[in-house]
Amino acid sequence: MIKEDNFFKNHFNNSKNFSTSLKKTKKFFKSLLTDLKKNKIPSLEPYNKSYEFYFSKKTVKNFSKYQNIIIIGMGGSILGTKSIYSFLKKKIKKKVFFFDNLDLDLNLKYKKIKNLKNSCFIIAGKSGRTIETIINLGTIFSKSLFKNKLIIIAQPTDNVLISLAKKYNAEVIEHKEFISGRYSVLSETGMFPAALMGLNLMKFKNLKNLMKKKTFISSLIYNVAGIYSLNSKGYNNSVILNYDSNLNDLGYWYQQLVAESLGKKGKGINPTLSFGPKDHHSLLQLYLDGPKDKFFTFLTSSNQIDKFKVSQDVITQDMKFLKNKKLTTIIDAQCNAVKNIFKLKQIPFRQINIKKKNEEELGEIFTFFALETILLARLMNINPFDQPAVEQVKEETKKILG
Repeated sequence: MIKEDNFFKNHFNNSKNFSTSLKKTKKFFKSLLTDLKKNKIPSLEPYNKSYEFYFSKKTVKNFSKYQNIIIIGMGGSILGTKSIYSFLKKKIKKKVFFFDNLDLDLNLKYKKIKNLKNSCFIIAGKSGRTIETIINLGTIFSKSLFKNKLIIIAQPTDNVLISLAKKYNAEVIEHKEFISGRYSVLSETGMFPAALMGLNLMKFKNLKNLMKKKTFISSLIYNVAGIYSLNSKGYNNSVILNYDSNLNDLGYWYQQLVAESLGKKGKGINPTLSFGPKDHHSLLQLYLDGPKDKFFTFLTSSNQIDKFKVSQDVITQDMKFLKNKKLTTIIDAQCNAVKNIFKLKQIPFRQINIKKKNEEELGEIFTFFALETILLARLMNINPFDQPAVEQVKEETKKILG
């Protein structure tokens, strides 16, 4: 659970502007809390334990016999599942493969999957019409291989994926119309694959309990107020600075959530991912001495297993500070060095330190970011659940291909 020491602890500038933002945020939070109690935010219904899935234990059992899970989707239909898998993969015994972009090497990557016969295939897409998902499915489609192994997650309307499901007798799991794709990680879209991975679905879902916890609410309000205050002063870039590669996909999930939810009406926050310590040698100069338009979120882990030490054979006199140091110790030192200089230069940042890497912790992070984004949208007076500009590009693509 969230603790006061470092989970979402922020070092945002507590200026007069922040005080004004904090008062406004508290006011909007009360309204958000009222709407949650009255179930007026449909996309957050799956974040509660009471949410009923549109799949049965029998369905999970039928498809759990396969060793490989192959998932095809785009955006919110797959990013949440990818973050679950990479975050919790040490607990997961199955192999999961993701196809989430158009790639000329697609068939080559597909053919490298060992034991395809021992695989099930999940095709996820809310509308059932996403072009890239249909193309990837069509590229690898095999009637004999997919027989009794195909699961479609989509709205049960007249669309391509549902038509294919009927034609080939595939399992259909409903993607609820009222759940926006980027908020769907704790709905059927993310939880059915998680069930096949052998994870405990109920442990992800703690919205009602979290809304009763002072540390969680305090962290949420102060982070939102800080971001809103910074955004009003021209800090429009949110940089995820990640020091654990197993958290990369969580960063990409956050990126879509923030970009699609808040980027409207000339407003928004530009979320980007950066990877430490690699980017110390490419982007850190910009972060330290470039335009003051960025705030940072450090992603770190304190429970990583480290079997590596720097070989004594390469330690020279001017590198003796590396003697007997573990790899995690060195990475932590590099991360802490950046934070220290950020403080010195008054560069705004916060830190999320992952301690347990279990379902509860990941579910809490999903819930925090979803609430943070919705609350920011209310402060900015925009709708966090639509993406009208993207629809224009989809229609234009159809015109060009037609």
